[in-house]
Amino acid sequence: MTMKTEIETPTLRERVRIDGSPAEASLVADGTLRWSSDNGGEWCLALDSEVLGLEAVGLRIAIRAFVELTKGLASCGGGNGIGKRVRRGYVLEMPTEEAASRWTERMKDYLDSIGRPKRLFFFVNPFGGKKSACKIFDTEIKPLLLDADILYTVKETKYQLHAQEIAKSMDLLKYDGVVCVSGDGVLVEVVNGLLQREDWNTAIKIPLGIIPAGTGNGMAKSLLDSVGDLFSVSNATFSIIRGYRCPLDVVTVLQGKTKFFSVLMLTWGLVADIDIESEKYRWMGSARLDFYSLLRIMNLRKYHGHVQFVPAPGYEVYGEPIKQTNSCCEDDQGDKANVSACGYQGPAVSIEGCQWRSLDGPFISVWLNNVPWAGEHVMPAPNAVFSDGYLDAIIIKDCPKSALLSLMLKMNDGSYCESPYVMYLKVKAFRLEPGKRVGNPTKGGIVDSDGEVIARGDHVFNHNNKQENLMAYGPPIQMTVDQGLANIFSPR
Repeated sequence: MTMKTEIETPTLRERVRIDGSPAEASLVADGTLRWSSDNGGEWCLALDSEVLGLEAVGLRIAIRAFVELTKGLASCGGGNGIGKRVRRGYVLEMPTEEAASRWTERMKDYLDSIGRPKRLFFFVNPFGGKKSACKIFDTEIKPLLLDADILYTVKETKYQLHAQEIAKSMDLLKYDGVVCVSGDGVLVEVVNGLLQREDWNTAIKIPLGIIPAGTGNGMAKSLLDSVGDLFSVSNATFSIIRGYRCPLDVVTVLQGKTKFFSVLMLTWGLVADIDIESEKYRWMGSARLDFYSLLRIMNLRKYHGHVQFVPAPGYEVYGEPIKQTNSCCEDDQGDKANVSACGYQGPAVSIEGCQWRSLDGPFISVWLNNVPWAGEHVMPAPNAVFSDGYLDAIIIKDCPKSALLSLMLKMNDGSYCESPYVMYLKVKAFRLEPGKRVGNPTKGGIVDSDGEVIARGDHVFNHNNKQENLMAYGPPIQMTVDQGLANIFSPR
């Protein structure tokens, strides 16, 4: 019997010059380039976590790297992830062209083996945040892409849902990923567009990327923070260049036959009011949220309403058990449906046999998050996981204004969840029946999903005299989770 053995890639060793100085260099099978100079100094570069690209001309190999400023002698890898990274070049001069060819081929083979993207499609939203996405792309993103030899196509979004329209019909076979230079809203549009396609089951598997250029930037912050990386445009770009990806839960938001697909959050009450009503202060950037939070707490609102949920194991103590009623998708609202029969219809798993529980209002806030961070400085769901199959629900029913202000100040690290005024649980499915404002039965609230209003209690009409919102305010809105349906570029 013949035994098959795995042949280990041998280490390359060579006497070279690096940046003009004589050195002994080695290239290890794990993708680590090491060299020691004649004066005793030692350095190394990890191809995976520090190298963007390389090019050989004659005896010289030019390595384009992205390293931490704090990296020093005898330091390997990407450091501790909390330092600022800078682009830096290294030139290796080999003794022969044959050696240069051999080393170049080995390094390029390694970079190819870890699945780095070669062609990317970029949506750039020039209207998000401080309206600086185009400048961010030209000055911070483009140089890294060029260093990494990545071909790219750029499309500026012109209006709301423009990215969704393009994602619904674009030729995905031309690209290794779709990246949004924006806040979270454009990413959500892309997900909705992909899930409306006839080939949605393959389209949704294309890796998605997010580079922060908006107001909230919750997804980018969640991804970088998951590995302790500094939140920055360049780190988010490099995580896409490296090509690693992780599964991402997608939530179907359903009312009647109307569907919307979410990857970040749904809010109602205080948080939704702050997010949407503060739009008039968008010129302030992310500071608008802090400013309007204070205004809204000083004039606190509560809302009548009712919620139902299927708790994750271990969270059955919350709410009261109820006998299951009809699904909220039985109402006929076909004229408002935004997903055709050929698109994704929602999770295949049934929730009708699950044990539902309920809570009655009034409520100050109902907040459901799919990832830990809702913005660069707001962590509403510290226990959230990208693909655990659950939403993290944060519910506040009653809370003094002074305590509520203290809670808002503690949202930057998630410690607010320890307050007795905060109910924090994981749910597999959730139903929201939003009601009118306490003390003002003519006023309703706002249901906000991923930064967009999907239902509004106060009637707002557009120029065609049709209600502008996707869903009606009052009837149940149901959320169900499809575990790991999408893929997103991740630093991990």
